[in-house]
Amino acid sequence: MTSQVSSKSLLIKVCGMRESANIAAVADLEPDFLGFIFYPPSSRYAGATLRPELLRALPASVRTIGVFVDEPIGRVLATLASFGLDGAQLHGQETPAQCAQLRAAGYLVIKSFSVGKVLELESLRPYEGSCDYFLFDTHGPARGGNGLTFDWELLRNYTLTTPYLLAGGLGPEHAVELTELHLPGLVGVDLNSRFETAPGLKDPQRLRTALARLRQGRSGRNSRQAV
Repeated sequence: MTSQVSSKSLLIKVCGMRESANIAAVADLEPDFLGFIFYPPSSRYAGATLRPELLRALPASVRTIGVFVDEPIGRVLATLASFGLDGAQLHGQETPAQCAQLRAAGYLVIKSFSVGKVLELESLRPYEGSCDYFLFDTHGPARGGNGLTFDWELLRNYTLTTPYLLAGGLGPEHAVELTELHLPGLVGVDLNSRFETAPGLKDPQRLRTALARLRQGRSGRNSRQAV
């Protein structure tokens, strides 16, 4: 049976964080996850400026995720330990065995998959049991943060057991629509480029408004269902 969003609010991940003051301001909004990109070609690369002590001082309710692309697992593990991160998001061609290795080491594992005009569920099946979450992003020129949505109806017939986060061009205008989605397996959303004033720099006020709408909308829908 696939995971369903019912009484719980959508998990909220804000990805592509980099600047110290901005990280602290967004963390104050208490998203479920903050993502930090350790892929040097990315315009949101955080490895050169991120301070481990800042991450360790964040609220315990905010889980920190390092984002990697085809990095050797030994190096991923070293980075996770060095920065005190809670988990890894893998955006390349990482294998189920590599995902399982990270999970066995005690880290939360999110495996990202790019979605174009089709979603091949059979290609994801080998990852069942080795990841905590999948993340579905829009296929584009960059590994992520392309600012483009894909056809969410492709997930209507999702039959796998691994829950997933929806990503790809999600902006403030999608907040209400996202709370009304009834997609099997959907448990959260990933917010990135549409909430930026520059690559790696998020607008806390826009995020505050969107998070309030996401949380209130889901809560309000659940209350109506309970009547």
